[in-house]
Amino acid sequence: MALKIRLTRQGAKKRPFYRIVVADVRSPRDGRYLEIVGTYNPMLAKDDENRITLKEDRIKHWMGHGALPTDRVAGFLAAVGIGEKATRNNPNKAKPKAKAQERLREIEEAAKSAAEAAAAPAPAEEAAEA
Repeated sequence: MALKIRLTRQGAKKRPFYRIVVADVRSPRDGRYLEIVGTYNPMLAKDDENRITLKEDRIKHWMGHGALPTDRVAGFLAAVGIGEKATRNNPNKAKPKAKAQERLREIEEAAKSAAEAAAAPAPAEEAAEA
């Protein structure tokens, strides 16, 4: 059974409150879980000590049994010093797509041809200079 340490949403509309739970990966977000190992209240100030509460010994126990934290929970655990947050880098995400690259090439070619036309003097000007 594959386990995840993840958030499950509680609270009212526009007033979220999350439980940090250990659950089977196949169960729904707010569905069945094995154990509550903490809470997260995003409505509190970032420096409030009650914003995130964790049962560190239980988290270590479940991680020892193969439970993997989600990205958000991994950040919480890294802040406490239990785990480390994986840094992600996708350099291809910021690159323009195919149509945008084609438009850029057309603009560069137009600019290059305009610069060549401006650099080459006209034949009438050459005759007048001579």
